[in-house]
Amino acid sequence: MIHEDPRLRDRAPVFRDRSDAGRALADLLAAFGPGGALVLAIPAGGVPVGIEIARALALEFDVVPVSKILLPWTTEAGFGAVAFDGSVWISEQDVRHYGLDESDVADAIAAARAKVERRAKRLRGASAPPAAAGRTVILVDDGVAAGSTMRVALAAIRSLGAQRAIVAVPTGHRRSIELLAGFADEVFCANIRAPLRYAVADAYENWRDVSEAEAETLLEQHRKGTA
Repeated sequence: MIHEDPRLRDRAPVFRDRSDAGRALADLLAAFGPGGALVLAIPAGGVPVGIEIARALALEFDVVPVSKILLPWTTEAGFGAVAFDGSVWISEQDVRHYGLDESDVADAIAAARAKVERRAKRLRGASAPPAAAGRTVILVDDGVAAGSTMRVALAAIRSLGAQRAIVAVPTGHRRSIELLAGFADEVFCANIRAPLRYAVADAYENWRDVSEAEAETLLEQHRKGTA
């Protein structure tokens, strides 16, 4: 089941920044709060979005590092993803399409795994995995382009025993949102777009990368109740 704000369909930009996007997304998710649902954000960009949702709906909040497995010549496009539990998903079609050899794939997986481990150590420390068993889990990011990171995050959350797995993103490409609907119980995406050339950043008036340091500060403030 896919939920959107039809007023925002195929429009861009529609959000001032990630916090504004989180508040808009919280309106779509109002039925989940307050209650026992758990909001889990994918850092770093998903952190300010997820915090706004958790605050607005009075829900528990945490983070789950996930990383795209990047093509060797770019810092944006990927051909798979690594989740916080170490699980890996690779698009074999992309591997063939881009002519990647075993060394290319192995190196890219190792880099993605190192990024996930670094973020887990920095943002979660020695904390146990999120208590997802038997609960509704709302997975949050700042947008979905291809959907590989959200796909592996969903599988990892399922492995933790989540009763229901919900995807919540401010913006997403229609094709990817429809794909994710096949893995999640429900998908909430305020701004669904279907252009030939799609970028998450286009949904935001003010867009910049969120650093790990900024995500760490936001998490500390939230945990202290000052965010």
